[in-house]
Amino acid sequence: MSRLALLAPLLLLTACSNPLANVQTFAYVGGDVRSGTIGYERSPPAGGPYSPLWQTCGVYAAPIYPEYAVHSLARGAVWVTYRPDLSPGELSSLRGTAEGNAQVLLSPQRSQLAPVMVSAWNAQLALDGGRDARLKRFLGRYAGADTVPEAGQPCAGGFGGTQDAP
Repeated sequence: MSRLALLAPLLLLTACSNPLANVQTFAYVGGDVRSGTIGYERSPPAGGPYSPLWQTCGVYAAPIYPEYAVHSLARGAVWVTYRPDLSPGELSSLRGTAEGNAQVLLSPQRSQLAPVMVSAWNAQLALDGGRDARLKRFLGRYAGADTVPEAGQPCAGGFGGTQDAP
């Protein structure tokens, strides 16, 4: 029997036992505070430069400014974004998960490839919908993390508007 045949079951078991195996990670340092519009290499961003003002965590029906959202990520928030064409049932599931969580932002995002993206400081996961069990695991692991640049700072008291209606 080949080594690959012997390793295949072990690799499959490892992949199945790690529910967040598809999380992309990055190495943003933090503290790069800038004014104005900031261009990001991915949409939505999972770190990088950010505005001096953060986005108040909550559920938004319109897109929010990435510069404010990234500042919230630096404070330990998780930003859940969805494509505007997400089904009403999937969106309802996302809202149910986000509402009442003081460390979550939820907003539509026009320019993302996956139906749902969850972003934390230096971590991001693409999901097929709002009912994916990995969403709650991601929130459990990253919401309020103490490894972010501004750990312990609140997600309340920031900007509460959207790009469409400030």
